[in-house]
Amino acid sequence: MNFSETLHKNPIFDTIAQEADNLGLQAYVIGGFVRDLILGRPSKDIDVVCIGSGIELAEAVGKALRTNVSVFPNFGTAMLRADQSEDAWEVEFVGARKESYRSESRKPIVEDGTLEDDQNRRDFTINAMGISLSTTNFGDLLDPFDGLKDIKRKLIRTPLAPDITFSDDPLRMMRAIRFASQLGFDIEPDTFEAIIRMSERIDILSRERVTDELNKIILSPTPSYGFKLLYHAGLLERIFPELIALKGVETIEGKGHKDNFYHTLQVLDNVANRAKSIHETIAPENELWLRWAALLHDIAKPATKRFDAKVGWTFHGHEDMGARWVPGIFRTMKLPLNEHMRFVQKLVRLHLRPIALTKEQITDSALRRLLFDAGDDLEGLMALCRADITSKNYERVQKHLRNFDRVERKLHDLEERDKLRNFQPVITGELIMETFGLPPSKEVGELKTVLREAILDGLVPNSLEAAYPFLLEEGRKRGLTKKV
Repeated sequence: MNFSETLHKNPIFDTIAQEADNLGLQAYVIGGFVRDLILGRPSKDIDVVCIGSGIELAEAVGKALRTNVSVFPNFGTAMLRADQSEDAWEVEFVGARKESYRSESRKPIVEDGTLEDDQNRRDFTINAMGISLSTTNFGDLLDPFDGLKDIKRKLIRTPLAPDITFSDDPLRMMRAIRFASQLGFDIEPDTFEAIIRMSERIDILSRERVTDELNKIILSPTPSYGFKLLYHAGLLERIFPELIALKGVETIEGKGHKDNFYHTLQVLDNVANRAKSIHETIAPENELWLRWAALLHDIAKPATKRFDAKVGWTFHGHEDMGARWVPGIFRTMKLPLNEHMRFVQKLVRLHLRPIALTKEQITDSALRRLLFDAGDDLEGLMALCRADITSKNYERVQKHLRNFDRVERKLHDLEERDKLRNFQPVITGELIMETFGLPPSKEVGELKTVLREAILDGLVPNSLEAAYPFLLEEGRKRGLTKKV
């Protein structure tokens, strides 16, 4: 199979081929770019392996393209961008190498090697394919492990014996599941059995590396598939035990509850399935964190589970407890403890609120409070709540969705009228202290709270003309008088 016609469409490959020929080097594009080219997936990350110095070839190509080259001598690699545009092709150059590992470490001992050595060290057959960039056989596919056949069979398989591959680099166990989840492939049985056998070796990896792969699984088209593979491989209990705790159904007096593990995975899939429509209401960079909110929305149910003979199983307060757990989970996972964590925490805490509004007479006061508490994250919250409907009864699902439509219309109408999202009362703490001659104190905070609650209940408009007399009256009730 030859890809020269495709490669000629991008001048960078001709440049690499010409400069490699000038230097007397053999060069190959290898790995993910080749896989995605065959699969018809977009890719702008190109890995080039040459027999010799990858840095020397990169510098020659960079000079020809008149672009800067970043050199990493400790790793024997170099990188350049084909141009300076935002969506430019990125090319990494490395010399062919072979690697050997010590049992207690995933840091390899690296030596110069042949193309065969380099392909042997690749993680999976679908990532071990190369395309020649030599002028004599430009575009020829080099596929020593039948990666092309595995793509056609939709199969993840290691080039060498899987125990060797995973022992050398345990992260490949996560990568196998990540590729299966991203591509909708199966994992070859011997390969999956090796993951089960080697699962404990995941413990030597840094949490950052594991979480990076986990995030890619979360962002895959059907993330539940990846999580089920993680569970059956024995990896999930080692990297995310809180999620495992959701699994199982307990029955007392003939009353059971749903399996919250599989419910959570269905909610995650629902968010993934609606990703395109969700992007119309939330920023694309928040999609990962919306999916994390789906994963964590019921995380505290095991800790709050109680049985009541009259009503069956209850999980009172799981949303508040779950929200309190979010920072600890993010810290353990080495996820950012910034606005992304606070977004997830808010959605976990509030995820029952819109559902409650669909089951009762909706008051403007309840809607105002939801607008105030959700603020700019309201759209993300409503997307999570819609995804949280997992009944197998189609009519029941449609009924709940129609109820959410009604709530959203009322929220929109109220927001247009009152502009309450992220509102700040016009009466500030400074004005309260100045009015009554008070120092910073608990009493000032209490007056602010009373005023805020009155505005949210619709008793007082959020204007200085209406709120200031209300403040004076509340002060009078507490024996306070306006200072002249």
